[in-house]
Amino acid sequence: MPAAVPVPATTFSRQLMGRADLIFTAGLFGTIMLLVLPVPSMVMDMLLALSIASSLLIMLVVIYVRQPVEFSAFPTVLLGLTLFRLALNICSTRLVLTRGEAGHIIEAFGKIVIQGNYVVGFVVFVILVVINFVVITKGAGRIAEVSARFTLDALPGKQMAIDAELNAGAIDEPTATARRLKLQREADFYGAMDGSSKFVRGEAIAGILITLVNVLGGFMIGVLQMDLSLMEALQKFTLLSIGDGLVTQIPALVISVAAGLLVTRAADNGDLGQQVGGQLVRYPVALKMVGAVMLLMGFMPGLPLVPLGLMGGFFLYIGYKLPAVAPEAEPVVKTAAEKAKDKEAAPPKSGSVEEVRRLIDVDVFAVEVGFGLVGLADQKQGGDLPARITGVRKTLARELGVIVPQVAVRDNLELASGEYRFLLRGRIVGRGSLMMGRWMAMNVSGSRVQLRGVACQEPVFGLAAVWIEEAEKKNAEINGYSVVDCASIIVTHLSEILKSNAHVLLGRQDVQALIDHVKQSHPALVSELLPDLVNLGIIQRVLQNLLRENVPILNLPLILEGIADYAALTKNPDDLSELVRRRLGPYFVPLLESAPGTVRALTLDLRLEKELVTKIHRTAADFGLALDPALSAHLLEAINAKQAQFAAGGSAPCIAVGAELRLALRRFLESTFPRLTVVSFQEIPGTYQIENAGIISAPVETARAAA
Repeated sequence: MPAAVPVPATTFSRQLMGRADLIFTAGLFGTIMLLVLPVPSMVMDMLLALSIASSLLIMLVVIYVRQPVEFSAFPTVLLGLTLFRLALNICSTRLVLTRGEAGHIIEAFGKIVIQGNYVVGFVVFVILVVINFVVITKGAGRIAEVSARFTLDALPGKQMAIDAELNAGAIDEPTATARRLKLQREADFYGAMDGSSKFVRGEAIAGILITLVNVLGGFMIGVLQMDLSLMEALQKFTLLSIGDGLVTQIPALVISVAAGLLVTRAADNGDLGQQVGGQLVRYPVALKMVGAVMLLMGFMPGLPLVPLGLMGGFFLYIGYKLPAVAPEAEPVVKTAAEKAKDKEAAPPKSGSVEEVRRLIDVDVFAVEVGFGLVGLADQKQGGDLPARITGVRKTLARELGVIVPQVAVRDNLELASGEYRFLLRGRIVGRGSLMMGRWMAMNVSGSRVQLRGVACQEPVFGLAAVWIEEAEKKNAEINGYSVVDCASIIVTHLSEILKSNAHVLLGRQDVQALIDHVKQSHPALVSELLPDLVNLGIIQRVLQNLLRENVPILNLPLILEGIADYAALTKNPDDLSELVRRRLGPYFVPLLESAPGTVRALTLDLRLEKELVTKIHRTAADFGLALDPALSAHLLEAINAKQAQFAAGGSAPCIAVGAELRLALRRFLESTFPRLTVVSFQEIPGTYQIENAGIISAPVETARAAA
């Protein structure tokens, strides 16, 4: 079905819509006045007709809306109509008990339903109320309650998914904003529907009580005040009371059905008629089987042949006339954003501006593989590399708190068949070589068993390894070798590369997205921080400094609070990051534990540390150590010799120094020992103990000078 074309508004409709607020206010005020003012029987007929027409209008609108949230005003309309019907109940009760009549509509409804039998009329009225209260309203209320709970529970995850797609470039900012508004509208709508369903249930109970009061009160008034006989009073007031109950309960039943239809709608772009009709007749085989069963029942002894046979023939005729339609053959209705995305994905015309513009586009991060490794990324050949790369991005988001952009995977004929490489904004940041069809076995347990295969070096940590055949895999695992496939090697290598370059991947736009996410739960913090205390660039530099040393930024509110507290002291990102690290110590120091509550670290000789502090070189753009060649060589050799002790103990290498020296020493050692962690004593919580793994002594010249 094509999209509905908006009809041009006439002058009258524009004036009407322009005063919709006044009309709604007047209607609500008039409904309240009905509770206290008497109404003539002719006006009562008009109001009852309006009630019936309004309920039918609501149900038809529900049928034609394409998505439930399009009728977001339904809960408010439901409350208004419920109040309107209760006001009509009071007005009709006043007319019945004071004048013994309540207009032609109530009298007509009473005569049609009662048919001279008051017990049957009352039973029919009770059945209608029970159907409305027990079946329709209760079911719709339960669905609305569950939908509201599920929608609210899923809201944070959906918002994070939108942020992730926005950061990855899959959608633009207007599309993300529209999706967030849609999520908020869904949450508000189902929450309101959960509460509004209670109005209809309460109205059903009130309808029964009002009818009973009308019957008993009218009977007493007819006998005691109007001098009617018992049968005359019973006949007159029972007819009017049941007619009054029916003329208000039938619109309530219609509104309840509309509420049930609205909350049971599934996500679809078509209206309700298209959904139900299109899906019921989608499978002609089912219609043919129904027709055959109906004909078979018609020929059974004791069952009427004519109605069953006619119905069976009807279903068979429809089943044979309808063509078989597969679910995949349905037309796909694409949104404007999806059409724009398809347009971007389509190859541009030769020589066009788009073609030239694409030549300057550079992927943030890409994985290029040789021809022999293409099967790892091809799902048709059983490759799962793209899915595993997505898993790496999720893992880094959980561990470091940074959203890695989408990783492009493509083949490169310039590479060797089994070669791969990683590109960060076009720059090669890692590469390796694999042997497809073989497994890499790494001797991590010190086994003396020699495997048959091709000797190689593991590309991530530089371990000695062997490429083995499938037949040798079991032997390797039995002898303590760690055996991995080619895809796992690429994924592990990619994970380490992304971790070591997380600070480079974090751009200003990514920082803005993270701050926008924090702003939802900490608006006061963000409004205090930006733009009065610091700018976005300073926050980016602080976060980059933390990621550069593998300090997670998951506790972003705590980091921003630290920046806000210390921004009055300094605006230098290096100084701010050092101060923030002290607050984050209880969160990242446990990652350095050699035993529970213990950090095993190297320390510097006091004389050496004092000497290094005097060598700190600081400029507006750099922070490091300016050492002479002899002292530099001594420091690097001493640290290299001590690292073997950490490898034997199974813990990551770590050096603990004073806060004044920490950053400068880390920057000096970064290129030579990229995996070496440098912490300050001030960052280690007081509940931790420092186990001295060795002291790096001062050079002889420094020791003599100090003596």
